[in-house]
This record gives sequence, structure tokens and C-alpha cells, in this order.
Amino acid sequence: MGENRYFQKALADFVHEAAYGGAVRHLADRGYTAKQITDRLDFPAPYEKVRQAVWEHLADTGVILLEEPGSGRQKEKASYVKEYDRHGKPTFRRVSCSKREPEPVCWRETFLEAGKDAWAGGLPALLAAKLAENGEAFSYVTCDFGTVAAKEPEQYERMLQALGDEREYVEGLPWERRRVYHRLDLRMRKILAVLILAGWYHGELFFVKTKDKIKIGEERR
Repeated sequence: MGENRYFQKALADFVHEAAYGGAVRHLADRGYTAKQITDRLDFPAPYEKVRQAVWEHLADTGVILLEEPGSGRQKEKASYVKEYDRHGKPTFRRVSCSKREPEPVCWRETFLEAGKDAWAGGLPALLAAKLAENGEAFSYVTCDFGTVAAKEPEQYERMLQALGDEREYVEGLPWERRRVYHRLDLRMRKILAVLILAGWYHGELFFVKTKDKIKIGEERR
């Protein structure tokens, strides 16, 4: 992307931020879906813009991770700063900042079968115990919604239908076409339960403080 395109994007971002950025973040923090936020904004905003803004806010606040929890990989974030020259003319300067996590975590792995057997075998109690030890802020679950939507759209639609009230949340996020990681909050625990009981969840759960990784429906390595 050339500097002119960066500038145009920065300018558009400033306009959107001034119009509804703060409201989107506030409502997202309160648990509203992208659709609910769009309906509640005083300033009209395109649904797709709101979806992207919610996604970026969840990523910025650590609700969604694009790299595996505890990986120690560097995260870079670029932003634009508005400055003025001596004549009062505004300009934009691109600023990059990096944040490095601690050293990679050496995980203690547990393997469970997928489907109802995992749930009946005590998974709810295990998750409750790990959440009590780690807290939501240090507990994550893998999400492959973007990959499934791209490769198996019919299966993705079946998953959305099964989620009931939580469909709107999942459908309202622009999932990337790769595995991402979502904080294991109450909403994601409900979504996870539905998918596991239907036999549709194959992934991993991470509990960073206790260094526990639970693999569901994956072969032992």
C-alpha cells in the first residue's frame, strides 16, 4: 500500500473515529453485537464499518488474538498521528509500535475426544476449574469460523443456526480465513458448549497462567 493510500485510510479512520468510534467501543465492551451497535448509533454508520470496528476493538483489547496465546510472537500496530505545521496546516504521520509478549509458554497438554463424550466426560467441570485458576483474561479458545465459512459454507450455516441467540455475535464479526483465538468469556463458553455437543468443535483451549492446553478432537502427537 503506497503512502497516499495510507494517508487516505488514515483520513477516513479519523472521520469514522470522530463520528462513532467511541460509541462502538463502549457498546462492544457492554456485550452488544455489531448489528445491535449499528441500530443504536446516533450517527448513521455502515454495518460493515461497524463490524470491522468491533473486530479491531476486540483485537486491541485482547478479547481476540491473531497469534496463539503464549507464543511470544511480536505484535505490531500502526496508527496515524495528526500534527500541524507552523502555518496550522494538518498533516498525518504514521507511527508503528511493537509489543512483545513474555517468553513462549511450554504447555502441559490434555487430549479429549470430540462430541458429547468430551462433555459427558467432565469437560464442563474441568473448564470451570481452569477458569477459576486463570481467570477469563488468561483463558482462550480457538475459533475457525472464517476457515469454515470459506471452505464449507453449508456447514458454517448449520453452525450458525445451532447457535440460536449467539448467532448474531458470530455472524457480526469479520472472521479472518485462518485460526484465531477468542477469550473464553461467558458468551464463548455458551458457543463452545453448543458446538462440542453437536460434534462440530475440533480445536484447543489455552489457560495461560497454569500453562494448560486442552485439545479437543485432535490426534495425540
